[in-house]
Amino acid sequence: MTTFARMDESTREQWMHIAEVTVAAQPRVAERVLSMLKDLEAVTDGFAVNQLEHAVQTATRAEDAGMDEEVIVASLCHDIGKIISVANHPKIAAEILRPYVREDVYWMICAHQDFQGKHYYSHLGMDPDLRRNHVGKSWYELAQKFADDWDQTSFDPDFTSRPLEHFEPMVRRVFSKPRSI
Repeated sequence: MTTFARMDESTREQWMHIAEVTVAAQPRVAERVLSMLKDLEAVTDGFAVNQLEHAVQTATRAEDAGMDEEVIVASLCHDIGKIISVANHPKIAAEILRPYVREDVYWMICAHQDFQGKHYYSHLGMDPDLRRNHVGKSWYELAQKFADDWDQTSFDPDFTSRPLEHFEPMVRRVFSKPRSI
């Protein structure tokens, strides 16, 4: 444990110790994410399935499409922000994922509401074509595939999804080491 009360009074040795302890504690990130995913089971908000089932359906569809682990885990975690706030859940989820996934996967999650709005925003008197704001982005096709093929189709009470336990090793691998700080 370090003894400084202010960062401007700290030493390199103290920060090396903090870095070492932080790296050793990295597995707690995946465990916390898994706990948050389990909390989604209590969130239904009027849908035919709870948000955990929606998450595993979305991840199952991404895996069935042959996507890599970063995309599958991001698909699983895309609505994790709903534990905190439905209104800005895409950005919350994207920021949780950001240090662990490549940029196109981050943006797929960050912008997913703009893409998904195509399927329902008109019912709420909103512009259903907000995805046009992202035309030309390198990640556009991935975000479109996510929203159209996996996310918006994953509210089916009769769909056979893989259980959360199936995805746990992937979550642990993706969250095992940040790409950035």
